[in-house]
Amino acid sequence: MIFLFTDFGAADIYVGQVKAVLQERAPRVLVIDLLHDAPAFNVKAGAHLLAGLAARLPRESVTLAVVDPGVGGSREPVAVLADGRWFVGPDNGLISVTAARAKECEAFSIGWRPKELSASFHGRDLFAPVAAMLAQGKRKSAKLKKAALAVSFGADDLGEVIYVDHFGSLVTGLRAAAVPQGRKLVINRRSIPHARVFSEVRQGDVFWYENSLGLVEIAANSASAQQVLGCKLGDRLA
Repeated sequence: MIFLFTDFGAADIYVGQVKAVLQERAPRVLVIDLLHDAPAFNVKAGAHLLAGLAARLPRESVTLAVVDPGVGGSREPVAVLADGRWFVGPDNGLISVTAARAKECEAFSIGWRPKELSASFHGRDLFAPVAAMLAQGKRKSAKLKKAALAVSFGADDLGEVIYVDHFGSLVTGLRAAAVPQGRKLVINRRSIPHARVFSEVRQGDVFWYENSLGLVEIAANSASAQQVLGCKLGDRLA
């Protein structure tokens, strides 16, 4: 199966074009939308969000990951095999956190190129065909060559807001296992206590908890934590 992780926007014209290529090149492969509203242009936030999702993807799956503000520039395409899962996308750091945290990892440059390659849409013209090749076991067709990642953010956590969902909850790049539950987190000069679930706090109260990805998430019971705290993407935690 192929998972799609992009900042293309679910309501725009881009996702459909990628899926059309995948349907043509790998018609029997299941394609699943993982996320199309990754923080636009924010490669580091996307990298930590992707890493949070990666461990729950099936082994032998392929993830097409595109947050690529440098498309058409000097950055190269890359395929990464991390703990038995393939990730295909730009070598701009997007896949690097997943790679750095993997127990087993190999990175490859991609030698294959299409006859026609749009300067601005490598997700459709380059990454999608390669993802289709890998999903069908056609590794040789992609012309992969072992290579080190040119850009890496490393395995460390990111102590900031990396995603805001439609509830107004603030997903951070901190793995909850490393944060003591008795600790209060500070964001925008507000002290945030821990709670296990929403029902443990009063309606409208803000708290932090371990979300389903194992990340620290700041939420409010039946309210938007983003609005209550006046927070935005990239705000730091202390």
